[in-house]
Amino acid sequence: MKKSVLSIALLTGVALTAQANQPSEAEARGLVKDYMSQLKPALMKSMKEGGPVNSIDVCHTKAPQIAHDLTQKSGWKINRVSLKPRAVNAKPDAWEKTVLERFDAQLAEGKPIKEMEFSQVIIMNGEKQYRYMKAIPTAAVCLNCHGTDVQPAVKKAISEYYPDDQAVGYSKGQIRGAFSFTKAL
Repeated sequence: MKKSVLSIALLTGVALTAQANQPSEAEARGLVKDYMSQLKPALMKSMKEGGPVNSIDVCHTKAPQIAHDLTQKSGWKINRVSLKPRAVNAKPDAWEKTVLERFDAQLAEGKPIKEMEFSQVIIMNGEKQYRYMKAIPTAAVCLNCHGTDVQPAVKKAISEYYPDDQAVGYSKGQIRGAFSFTKAL
């Protein structure tokens, strides 16, 4: 009897420890907040100092650095993806593409973008992973570089950094992409 109780207690403890080490949506949401709390002020400052052309350099250098720093700090792989990618690494994999299409369908049904997130445990290349995505809305300021009427100087600057850019033609309130976070389990 004592062995059974001890075994159950040990198994419960192991299960609780494993569960406590599992990544969560709350943890991922916190990383989205951390990411945006660093990128948004840098973009706003660059817009104020030199307009959209100046902000392209910030997006090209600062955004990947923030993702790298947060990856190092958190252990999550942090990226932004889009069905119309600007950067080469922003092209979605099959799982991300499915989620982005789901977000677009939810938007068409009237769901607010701020509420759009999705997480799932999957097996990818033989590795068990926790995947999380959070939709990125297109705000009015985003249209300077992602809208339908991008100024020639901005287009030129974008093409210097992103020769295969597809991330234009958006309107305010559309989904421009999503944060995509992965953590090995």
